[in-house]
Amino acid sequence: MQSVYRKVLSRIYGKKRGWVFSPIHFIQLGSDASVKKALQTLCESGQIRRLARGLYDYPKTHPKLGDLFPTADQIAHAIAGKDSLRIQPSGAYAANLLGLTEQVPAKSIFLTDGTNRTIKVGDQTVILKQTTPKNMATAGRTSGLVIQALRYVGKDHVDDLVCEKLAGRLSQDDRRQLMKDIRYAPAWIGDVIRRLAEQDN
Repeated sequence: MQSVYRKVLSRIYGKKRGWVFSPIHFIQLGSDASVKKALQTLCESGQIRRLARGLYDYPKTHPKLGDLFPTADQIAHAIAGKDSLRIQPSGAYAANLLGLTEQVPAKSIFLTDGTNRTIKVGDQTVILKQTTPKNMATAGRTSGLVIQALRYVGKDHVDDLVCEKLAGRLSQDDRRQLMKDIRYAPAWIGDVIRRLAEQDN
């Protein structure tokens, strides 16, 4: 047990503060029971924090604010790694990541090829929403983020300012990938993608 504890602690300390993880990240270090016991002991000693069932972090600390909560992206990726899922930011969260909205949503939605799940950490809620293979075809790529952000903004609200903001975020490689992935977008988003692809950085 003590050996597993030391190995688990060493791996955690080897990561930067802010790392979000689950017991599966230590699967090679010992039995499931011994790993969970080590994590429980580390939680009780205050070295790590339990965020939700089966989800922990090695919290970043602020001199005045104390322990900080992880971002929605860190939480979602930890869950995705735990369950071997693909995820894709969606809705207001996708729009915020691309600078199309300034307000950080209290609920961050990620599309997934896994089952629906909702995790509440601090004052934020991370929602994994099962979707179609077509929507997941661009997961992990900037093109997927752009398509989902534009879906949220809506056809009637995509104006010159929205296109200008997007153009400022996209590299030439991003634009080439957008054109490759245009078949996964609704027709009206395809028109926006063509417009973006024609613009210079």
